[in-house]
Amino acid sequence: MQTPQPKVSFKEQMHQAREDAILQSTCQLLGEKAFDAMTMDDVANAVGIAKASLYKHFCSKEELCSAAMVQILGRVQAYLADLPTEMPPLEKLHALVRWSLERLLSNEMPLLPSRNSTLRAVLMANKDYLNGLVAVSDQIGEWITQAQAQGVISPTLPPLVVLYTLYARACDPVVSFLKEGGQYSDAEIVDLVVRTCFDGLAAR
Repeated sequence: MQTPQPKVSFKEQMHQAREDAILQSTCQLLGEKAFDAMTMDDVANAVGIAKASLYKHFCSKEELCSAAMVQILGRVQAYLADLPTEMPPLEKLHALVRWSLERLLSNEMPLLPSRNSTLRAVLMANKDYLNGLVAVSDQIGEWITQAQAQGVISPTLPPLVVLYTLYARACDPVVSFLKEGGQYSDAEIVDLVVRTCFDGLAAR
């Protein structure tokens, strides 16, 4: 017999809904502005709440952005888990890069913090973020080594180099350059970046 779950009060539901809205807006702002240019005022204005209300949920910009990055990693893990088991590893890597680029184009994927960003140091001390990053990296790394064993990714490339190359596509400035140029649709941009990522620049 299952133990009944405690009922969540309306107040707690509203608190959670507002927190979800805060994290969603933060992810979008991190995609648009990156950490160092974003302010707590920006987040409060985007959500439509007072800055004092924002601080009831998160006591600092670093804590807020860490929570947003942890949430993004959770979304990546959920996406990876939903990919069909029978899908070949190279196709899974293609799908992941496509998904990341689509999120980047819609400002749902925060840019990775630069080396001199305060956020980087905070994230490196965040156990939830590090655990999520390791889980995602291990899964992608497994698909990379499988694809290399199948001969569809060069076995002469260290798997770590391939992993970081794929990570870099999730914050590739070429995406925004092409978007701002207005010459290509979002779908065409995704196709072009995926093609250059996996096929390189060599003529076939």
